[in-house]
Amino acid sequence: MEILNQLGNLALGSVPTIILFLLLIGAYSFLVRRPLERTLAERRVRTTGAVEQAREAISAAEAETTAYENKLRAARAQIAALREGRLKEWQQKRELALAGARAKAQEHIGIARKEIEISAGAARKQIEDATGMLSEQIVRAVLPAGVQGPATEGARS
Repeated sequence: MEILNQLGNLALGSVPTIILFLLLIGAYSFLVRRPLERTLAERRVRTTGAVEQAREAISAAEAETTAYENKLRAARAQIAALREGRLKEWQQKRELALAGARAKAQEHIGIARKEIEISAGAARKQIEDATGMLSEQIVRAVLPAGVQGPATEGARS
């Protein structure tokens, strides 16, 4: 019985400690745990929001990068087309200039051929005219002075 008395006194003495402990737990949950949980929940929301915003910003940046790359490709294609057009235009101008130069060269060649033919004709005529005189001179030089050759007789008659 004495043990029961001691247990009762002990239980009665522990009641204020239990009450203080329960008050301490209540104060802890009211003063520390709830504000801490609210702060952590708010941080989680902000972090999640920031991560989502970062993902959205990355997606937007990727979309802008894709659009920029497409514009860059289009600009490069346009530049290549312009360059190709200019090259074709320059080639056409060059071909026209070459054709003109060829035509002028052919014209000069034709004129030179005609001049050569005229000069050759004149030279032939001059050679033919000089042939008679030269043959007469040769005959005079080869034959003695008193003998007349057939070329000189024909010339005297």
